[in-house]
Amino acid sequence: MLTIFGQRHRFCDGVTRRNFLKIGALGLGGLALPELLRAEAQAGIRRSHKAVIMVFLPGGPSHQDIFDLKPDAPLEIRGEFKPISTNVTGIQICEHLPRLAAIMDKLVLIRTMVGCQGDHDAFQCLTGRSNRNQPPGGWPALGSVVAKLQGPVDPAVPPFVGLSPKMGHMEWADAGKPGFLGVAYAPFKPDGAGKSDMVLNGVTLDRLSDRKALLASFDRFRRDVDSSGLMSGLDAFNEQAFGLLTSSQLLEALDIGRESPKVRARYGKGDSRN
Repeated sequence: MLTIFGQRHRFCDGVTRRNFLKIGALGLGGLALPELLRAEAQAGIRRSHKAVIMVFLPGGPSHQDIFDLKPDAPLEIRGEFKPISTNVTGIQICEHLPRLAAIMDKLVLIRTMVGCQGDHDAFQCLTGRSNRNQPPGGWPALGSVVAKLQGPVDPAVPPFVGLSPKMGHMEWADAGKPGFLGVAYAPFKPDGAGKSDMVLNGVTLDRLSDRKALLASFDRFRRDVDSSGLMSGLDAFNEQAFGLLTSSQLLEALDIGRESPKVRARYGKGDSRN
């Protein structure tokens, strides 16, 4: 009998990937990664990819005005908004978030986080680390780490896309940097005029393939004399670029005109340049 947090399965063919990972985390039987992957394959469990959207609010509302209103605190400490109940007993949030309150059972509030330094930039939120005493190359952003470890679901779609808006002080809205992982894992930024670069503009696929072969021959020559590791990053960028150009998937995904007016209205008009 296998018992993991209340879920019982007599045999491993009913165990999900998440439960396998829990076994490894608990150290039951010293299950290592090779055994985990082998057990997954035998059980027919496939790798699952999830799309994660990280919303970072640079200089956004403080916690006592959104999720931790402290109504019993003195007037000079608590905010001006009133708390409302959510669909989870004991959890209250700001009165201006009624839709969020209705789906609170699908959210997790973490009220114990402490910043590693008192800066307003996005660095520690994107990396989980201080920007001081960094290793050579710097700390990579979360998206770059995922891009390195998981890779893309489809070669034509980058695993890490940065949609941060343009601001006067970009440290507040930076999508993150790849750090010591290298430029191959930097965020893809399809902002403004950059979208036009994803269109072939009359170049046939055969001609594009010829250009790719020529570029590869130059890269092989340069790699022989390059010891910085930059070429390996450029190789990955080249493959990604050709994948983007020969597939319409990413361009279609970025075309908000394909969304229904109802969905677009929920997000607001915004700025078409961002």
